[in-house]
Amino acid sequence: MFESFFKLGLRHITDFNGFDHMLFLAALCATYTLARWREVLILVTAFTIGHSVTLALATFNVFSLPGAWVEFLIPLTIALTCVLNLWALPRLSQRNSAPAMRYAGALFFGFIHGMGFSNYLRSLLLQSQSIFQPLLAFNLGLEAGQLLIVLCILIIGSIFVCWRSPRDWAALLTGSALVPALWMLIQRIPV
Repeated sequence: MFESFFKLGLRHITDFNGFDHMLFLAALCATYTLARWREVLILVTAFTIGHSVTLALATFNVFSLPGAWVEFLIPLTIALTCVLNLWALPRLSQRNSAPAMRYAGALFFGFIHGMGFSNYLRSLLLQSQSIFQPLLAFNLGLEAGQLLIVLCILIIGSIFVCWRSPRDWAALLTGSALVPALWMLIQRIPV
């Protein structure tokens, strides 16, 4: 059972049908380079913690939001992260002066992203004898998938900055995440 939920978490984050998580990770990591991998690891882990807490709360029916609002809020988190990146671009050569703010934002946005999969996962977990172990396995798979995606982004970014500046990479990646996020946002306005 552990292995199947681990794989489910891994597939959830790496599935191109739900590429909104990948867009969020790209936006989240856009202003970082491979040299700052420790900060990125904390950032991604904060997102996973938020995601995990929401999944647990939804599983125990403590908290839920209507699906239409969740589907709207997910691209909003991507767009807001992109806006924060654009705001940070002029100061990109300096060390991030407010890392705690970025970590808190990743944690909060993780809460929102966790709601996107909570109904389906809840139905699977309620069929299990134990909820804790499958939930842990799912979240470990999620974290492993995120770290894999982030590693790819950081490696591609490191190659890119051999020819261009880190600011150019951050702008390119941020813009590449912002455009589809705005499109999804418009398409998903709750009525």
